[in-house]
Amino acid sequence: MAVMEMCTLEKRGSVFILTLTGLNEHRLNPDLLDSIQSALHRVRSESSSSTALITTAHGKFFSNGYDLAWAKTADTNHRLKLMDSKLRSLIADLISLPVPTIAAVTGHASAAGFILALSHDYVLMRKDRGFLYMSELDIGLPIATWFVAVIRSKIESPAARREVLLRAAKLTAEKAAELGVVEAVEGGAEETVTAAARLGEELAGLRWDGHAYGQIRMAVFAYLLSAVRCDEENESLAVKVASRL
Repeated sequence: MAVMEMCTLEKRGSVFILTLTGLNEHRLNPDLLDSIQSALHRVRSESSSSTALITTAHGKFFSNGYDLAWAKTADTNHRLKLMDSKLRSLIADLISLPVPTIAAVTGHASAAGFILALSHDYVLMRKDRGFLYMSELDIGLPIATWFVAVIRSKIESPAARREVLLRAAKLTAEKAAELGVVEAVEGGAEETVTAAARLGEELAGLRWDGHAYGQIRMAVFAYLLSAVRCDEENESLAVKVASRL
């Protein structure tokens, strides 16, 4: 097992499992984002035609979004832009990764944490704990256009998008499955990771060409990639968010 700051990456059979470690909220600050991206770089360098990636987390949270407390300690505008830039780079890496990706959501996934989960090809969620939640409406903050692009690309139903964005609904696993936001609902944390590993092995067994897989995914989500790479809009939004914190 390779251990990196704030997360681990291990290979089980044909599947890489990236785990956000510890019992904290897994807030997406630069250290955690860099750790996850380092893991993705290793997956990219070691991937083959028979590999898949699972992302999961220890504890009560999959990820509770950006580390706003860290952002408020000094130069809030700069720190918000830094987190946004690093997450956009991470999501671009996920979309271009030459292997199938699966999020095993074993706890709450809120705001940017929800976006991280949605950016995988498949989302599995435990039934007995956790919800998916875009909190911006409830806390009075604007939402990034690229966040909306992720949601539009990954959630097909306008009614489901309305629940997520315009009602700030806290989606349980069963409600998320009903709305088509997640592919499957599992029992507890262990069952969710086991099911994700089973799906990963199934996908790896198809032995698809990784380069072709990544290129096709990038073509499917070309609109999303364009939004992710739009620096000017996201820097402007960071200034607005900073003024409200």
